[in-house]
Amino acid sequence: QVQLVESGGGLVQAGGSLRLSCAASGRTASMGWFRQAPGKEREFVAHIAWSGGFIYYADSVKGRFTISRDNAKNTMYLQMNSLKPEDTAVYYCAARTVGTLFGTSRFSQGSYDYWGQGTQVQVSA
Repeated sequence: QVQLVESGGGLVQAGGSLRLSCAASGRTASMGWFRQAPGKEREFVAHIAWSGGFIYYADSVKGRFTISRDNAKNTMYLQMNSLKPEDTAVYYCAARTVGTLFGTSRFSQGSYDYWGQGTQVQVSA
């Protein structure tokens, strides 16, 4: 059983930056960030394997967001730059404790066994 706790959300103006963190209570394998905007379904944002490789981003954030992890701290990060109002959402981290996700499995919520409670990001115009 792994617990995930997100932090770092907040209110920022368009064009600004935020850095989200996801602290895990134990070792994890593939991890990902998802987000859910008001009235919309939860969507994939980014994935990273335990090795720090196999990084993949949703097209909507590519070039603006950077996912990383520090395994010594059991923590994953999401650096978000050039934020837009459409990035406003609750951001969730997700993890599995075994295996690296490949292909479309990285985008699927069902591929992840553990989820955090979410952190709110609001971007004002």
